[in-house]
Amino acid sequence: MALPLGLFLGGCIVAIPVVTGVAEGVEHQKKQNAEAANETRMTKFNALVSCESKDELADEVENGIVVLRHGKAWVVPRDDGPKPAPAPKLDPPLHAFAGFYIQYPDEERSPPERGLVSTISDDPPMLNWLYVDRQTYEIKYGNRSASISQIVGEWDWTQDESALMLNGWEGFVVIDELDGAEEDDSTEYGREGLRWALYYDIEDNGLKGKRKGRDMFEVTLQRHLQSEEDQLKQLEEANKKMQVATRGGLKTQFTAPAREQQRKSEQANQH
Repeated sequence: MALPLGLFLGGCIVAIPVVTGVAEGVEHQKKQNAEAANETRMTKFNALVSCESKDELADEVENGIVVLRHGKAWVVPRDDGPKPAPAPKLDPPLHAFAGFYIQYPDEERSPPERGLVSTISDDPPMLNWLYVDRQTYEIKYGNRSASISQIVGEWDWTQDESALMLNGWEGFVVIDELDGAEEDDSTEYGREGLRWALYYDIEDNGLKGKRKGRDMFEVTLQRHLQSEEDQLKQLEEANKKMQVATRGGLKTQFTAPAREQQRKSEQANQH
Protein backbone atom coordinates (compact mmCIF):
# COMPACT_ATOMS: atom_id res chain seq x y z
CA MET A 1 0.00 0.00 0.00
CA ALA A 2 1.55 3.27 -1.10
CA LEU A 3 1.59 6.26 1.21
CA PRO A 4 0.31 9.29 -0.76
CA LEU A 5 1.92 12.66 -0.27
CA GLY A 6 -1.23 14.15 1.18
CA LEU A 7 -1.17 11.70 4.07
CA PHE A 8 1.89 13.18 5.68
CA LEU A 9 2.42 16.72 4.45
CA GLY A 10 0.65 19.31 6.53
CA GLY A 11 0.56 17.04 9.55
CA CYS A 12 -2.07 14.56 8.32
CA ILE A 13 -1.35 10.98 9.37
CA VAL A 14 -2.50 7.64 7.95
CA ALA A 15 -5.85 6.44 9.33
CA ILE A 16 -5.83 4.02 12.25
CA PRO A 17 -7.09 0.50 11.51
CA VAL A 18 -10.01 -0.99 13.40
CA VAL A 19 -8.92 -2.09 16.89
CA THR A 20 -10.50 -4.28 19.51
CA GLY A 21 -12.48 -2.43 22.15
CA VAL A 22 -13.97 1.03 22.15
CA ALA A 23 -11.62 2.33 24.86
CA GLU A 24 -8.53 1.21 22.96
CA GLY A 25 -9.85 2.78 19.78
CA VAL A 26 -10.48 6.09 21.52
CA GLU A 27 -6.99 6.07 23.00
CA HIS A 28 -5.37 5.48 19.63
CA GLN A 29 -7.55 8.17 18.06
CA LYS A 30 -6.30 10.64 20.67
CA LYS A 31 -2.74 9.64 19.89
CA GLN A 32 -3.34 10.06 16.17
CA ASN A 33 -4.85 13.51 16.66
CA ALA A 34 -1.91 14.56 18.82
CA GLU A 35 0.56 13.35 16.21
CA ALA A 36 -1.31 15.15 13.44
CA ALA A 37 -1.16 18.41 15.36
CA ASN A 38 2.51 18.09 16.22
CA GLU A 39 4.44 19.47 13.29
CA THR A 40 7.59 19.41 15.43
CA ARG A 41 7.87 15.68 14.82
CA MET A 42 7.90 16.39 11.10
CA THR A 43 10.77 18.86 11.29
CA LYS A 44 13.77 17.39 9.51
CA PHE A 45 16.89 16.74 11.50
CA ASN A 46 20.36 15.27 11.12
CA ALA A 47 21.78 12.73 13.57
CA LEU A 48 25.03 13.72 15.26
CA VAL A 49 26.93 11.11 17.24
CA SER A 50 28.52 11.21 20.68
CA CYS A 51 30.46 8.41 22.34
CA GLU A 52 31.64 8.45 25.96
CA SER A 53 34.17 5.64 25.63
CA LYS A 54 37.79 6.52 26.53
CA ASP A 55 39.14 4.03 24.01
CA GLU A 56 41.33 5.70 21.37
CA LEU A 57 39.32 4.04 18.60
CA ALA A 58 36.21 5.81 19.85
CA ASP A 59 37.73 9.07 18.60
CA GLU A 60 36.71 7.92 15.12
CA VAL A 61 33.10 7.90 16.27
CA GLU A 62 32.89 10.77 18.76
CA ASN A 63 31.44 13.95 17.23
CA GLY A 64 30.57 12.05 14.06
CA ILE A 65 27.45 12.10 11.90
CA VAL A 66 25.12 9.39 10.58
CA VAL A 67 25.20 8.83 6.82
CA LEU A 68 23.22 6.44 4.63
CA ARG A 69 25.02 4.34 2.03
CA HIS A 70 24.83 0.83 0.60
CA GLY A 71 21.50 0.18 2.35
CA LYS A 72 22.91 0.78 5.86
CA ALA A 73 23.48 3.56 8.38
CA TRP A 74 27.11 4.47 9.11
CA VAL A 75 28.93 6.84 11.43
CA VAL A 76 31.66 8.95 9.81
CA PRO A 77 33.65 12.02 10.90
CA ARG A 78 31.85 15.29 10.27
CA ASP A 79 32.91 18.62 8.91
CA ASP A 80 32.10 21.96 10.50
CA GLY A 81 28.33 21.95 10.87
CA PRO A 82 26.05 18.96 10.26
CA LYS A 83 27.88 17.59 7.20
CA PRO A 84 30.15 14.59 6.63
CA ALA A 85 33.83 15.34 6.26
CA PRO A 86 34.79 15.61 2.57
CA ALA A 87 35.44 12.31 0.82
CA PRO A 88 36.45 13.40 -2.69
CA LYS A 89 36.96 9.87 -4.02
CA LEU A 90 33.37 8.82 -3.38
CA ASP A 91 30.78 9.08 -6.13
CA PRO A 92 28.02 9.75 -5.29
CA PRO A 93 29.16 11.65 -2.19
CA LEU A 94 28.18 10.59 1.32
CA HIS A 95 24.59 11.48 2.14
CA ALA A 96 23.85 12.56 5.69
CA PHE A 97 20.74 11.20 7.37
CA ALA A 98 18.06 13.91 7.19
CA GLY A 99 14.79 12.57 8.52
CA PHE A 100 11.60 13.07 10.45
CA TYR A 101 8.98 11.01 12.27
CA ILE A 102 5.78 9.75 10.63
CA GLN A 103 3.35 6.90 11.19
CA TYR A 104 4.35 3.73 9.36
CA PRO A 105 1.70 2.72 6.77
CA ASP A 106 0.73 -0.81 7.76
CA GLU A 107 -2.86 -1.65 8.69
CA GLU A 108 -1.72 -4.93 10.24
CA ARG A 109 0.15 -3.09 12.98
CA SER A 110 -2.10 -2.43 15.94
CA PRO A 111 -1.46 -0.09 17.54
CA PRO A 112 0.14 1.85 14.68
CA GLU A 113 3.86 2.54 15.03
CA ARG A 114 5.69 5.81 14.54
CA GLY A 115 8.29 5.31 11.84
CA LEU A 116 11.31 7.30 10.75
CA VAL A 117 12.06 8.37 7.20
CA SER A 118 15.09 10.06 5.70
CA THR A 119 16.23 11.43 2.41
CA ILE A 120 18.63 8.99 0.80
CA SER A 121 19.79 11.24 -2.04
CA ASP A 122 19.52 14.87 -3.09
CA ASP A 123 19.32 14.34 -6.85
CA PRO A 124 16.81 12.96 -7.31
CA PRO A 125 15.40 13.66 -3.85
CA MET A 126 14.01 10.42 -2.40
CA LEU A 127 12.81 9.16 0.98
CA ASN A 128 13.22 5.72 2.58
CA TRP A 129 12.26 4.11 5.88
CA LEU A 130 14.83 3.48 8.63
CA TYR A 131 14.49 0.04 10.22
CA VAL A 132 16.32 -2.56 12.28
CA ASP A 133 17.10 -5.87 10.57
CA ARG A 134 15.50 -8.63 12.69
CA GLN A 135 18.36 -11.05 12.01
CA THR A 136 21.47 -8.89 12.31
CA TYR A 137 20.18 -5.87 14.31
CA GLU A 138 21.79 -3.56 11.77
CA ILE A 139 20.07 -0.24 11.14
CA LYS A 140 19.19 -0.18 7.47
CA TYR A 141 17.02 1.81 5.11
CA GLY A 142 14.69 0.82 2.31
CA ASN A 143 11.26 1.14 0.77
CA ARG A 144 8.09 -0.25 2.27
CA SER A 145 8.59 -3.69 0.74
CA ALA A 146 12.07 -3.96 2.26
CA SER A 147 11.07 -2.63 5.67
CA ILE A 148 7.60 -3.99 6.40
CA SER A 149 8.77 -7.31 7.88
CA GLN A 150 11.48 -5.62 9.95
CA ILE A 151 11.50 -3.47 13.11
CA VAL A 152 10.20 -0.10 11.91
CA GLY A 153 9.26 1.53 15.24
CA GLU A 154 8.37 2.89 17.63
CA TRP A 155 10.84 5.67 16.87
CA ASP A 156 10.77 8.67 19.18
CA TRP A 157 12.91 11.22 20.97
CA THR A 158 14.11 11.43 24.56
CA GLN A 159 12.11 13.41 27.11
CA ASP A 160 14.06 16.58 26.36
CA GLU A 161 13.66 15.94 22.59
CA SER A 162 17.43 16.01 22.15
CA ALA A 163 18.22 12.44 21.09
CA LEU A 164 16.75 9.49 19.21
CA MET A 165 15.13 6.50 20.86
CA LEU A 166 13.68 3.28 19.55
CA ASN A 167 11.09 1.30 21.49
CA GLY A 168 11.52 3.47 24.55
CA TRP A 169 15.27 3.55 25.05
CA GLU A 170 18.62 4.46 23.54
CA GLY A 171 20.25 1.20 22.56
CA PHE A 172 22.41 2.35 19.67
CA VAL A 173 25.90 1.00 19.11
CA VAL A 174 28.48 1.02 16.35
CA ILE A 175 30.48 -1.97 15.20
CA ASP A 176 33.74 -1.99 13.26
CA GLU A 177 32.71 -3.77 10.06
CA LEU A 178 36.32 -3.79 8.82
CA ASP A 179 37.51 -5.53 12.01
CA GLY A 180 40.51 -3.27 12.45
CA ALA A 181 41.47 -2.88 8.81
CA GLU A 182 41.42 0.45 7.00
CA GLU A 183 39.94 -1.04 3.83
CA ASP A 184 38.44 -4.32 2.66
CA ASP A 185 38.34 -5.05 -1.06
CA SER A 186 35.75 -7.81 -0.60
CA THR A 187 32.86 -5.36 -0.14
CA GLU A 188 31.87 -2.09 -1.75
CA TYR A 189 31.69 -0.31 1.59
CA GLY A 190 35.03 -1.78 2.56
CA ARG A 191 36.67 -0.45 -0.59
CA GLU A 192 35.32 2.98 0.33
CA GLY A 193 36.70 2.74 3.86
CA LEU A 194 33.30 2.85 5.58
CA ARG A 195 33.97 1.27 8.92
CA TRP A 196 31.55 2.03 11.76
CA ALA A 197 28.08 0.63 11.08
CA LEU A 198 25.11 1.54 13.27
CA TYR A 199 23.29 -1.25 15.14
CA TYR A 200 20.54 -1.46 17.75
CA ASP A 201 21.26 -3.64 20.79
CA ILE A 202 17.70 -4.98 21.09
CA GLU A 203 18.40 -7.48 23.85
CA ASP A 204 20.76 -5.18 25.77
CA ASN A 205 23.47 -7.85 25.86
CA GLY A 206 26.25 -6.22 23.85
CA LEU A 207 24.98 -7.88 20.65
CA LYS A 208 25.97 -11.30 21.92
CA GLY A 209 26.27 -13.73 19.02
CA LYS A 210 26.22 -10.91 16.47
CA ARG A 211 29.24 -8.83 17.40
CA LYS A 212 31.69 -11.61 16.43
CA GLY A 213 34.59 -10.15 18.37
CA ARG A 214 34.59 -6.86 16.51
CA ASP A 215 35.12 -3.54 18.29
CA MET A 216 31.87 -1.99 19.50
CA PHE A 217 30.94 1.27 21.21
CA GLU A 218 27.73 2.60 22.66
CA VAL A 219 26.65 5.87 21.04
CA THR A 220 24.02 8.56 21.44
CA LEU A 221 22.28 9.97 18.38
CA GLN A 222 21.68 13.66 18.91
CA ARG A 223 19.00 15.44 16.89
CA HIS A 224 20.29 18.47 15.00
CA LEU A 225 17.28 20.34 13.65
CA GLN A 226 17.46 21.75 10.16
CA SER A 227 16.40 25.36 9.84
CA GLU A 228 13.18 26.30 8.05
CA GLU A 229 15.36 28.16 5.55
CA ASP A 230 17.32 25.01 4.72
CA GLN A 231 14.13 22.96 4.41
CA LEU A 232 12.46 25.54 2.18
CA LYS A 233 15.53 25.66 -0.03
CA GLN A 234 15.40 21.90 -0.48
CA LEU A 235 11.68 22.07 -1.24
CA GLU A 236 12.20 24.73 -3.89
CA GLU A 237 15.05 22.80 -5.48
CA ALA A 238 12.88 19.69 -5.64
CA ASN A 239 9.99 21.58 -7.21
CA LYS A 240 12.27 23.05 -9.86
CA LYS A 241 12.95 19.59 -11.20
CA MET A 242 9.32 19.44 -12.36
CA GLN A 243 9.27 15.72 -11.70
CA VAL A 244 8.36 13.84 -8.55
CA ALA A 245 10.07 10.47 -8.20
CA THR A 246 8.57 7.95 -5.82
CA ARG A 247 10.19 5.18 -3.83
CA GLY A 248 8.71 2.94 -1.21
CA GLY A 249 5.31 4.64 -1.26
CA LEU A 250 6.66 8.04 -0.20
CA LYS A 251 6.54 10.90 -2.67
CA THR A 252 9.72 12.89 -2.54
CA GLN A 253 8.76 16.22 -1.08
CA PHE A 254 9.77 17.64 2.26
CA THR A 255 8.30 18.46 5.61
CA ALA A 256 5.29 20.32 6.87
CA PRO A 257 7.30 23.20 8.43
CA ALA A 258 8.91 23.95 5.08
CA ARG A 259 5.51 23.91 3.41
CA GLU A 260 4.13 26.24 6.06
CA GLN A 261 7.01 28.65 5.62
CA GLN A 262 6.46 28.65 1.88
CA ARG A 263 2.75 29.33 2.38
CA LYS A 264 3.48 32.27 4.67
CA SER A 265 5.94 33.71 2.17
CA GLU A 266 3.40 33.46 -0.65
CA GLN A 267 0.72 35.14 1.47
CA ALA A 268 3.10 37.96 2.40
CA ASN A 269 3.89 38.58 -1.27
CA GLN A 270 0.20 38.85 -2.08
CA HIS A 271 -0.41 41.68 0.43
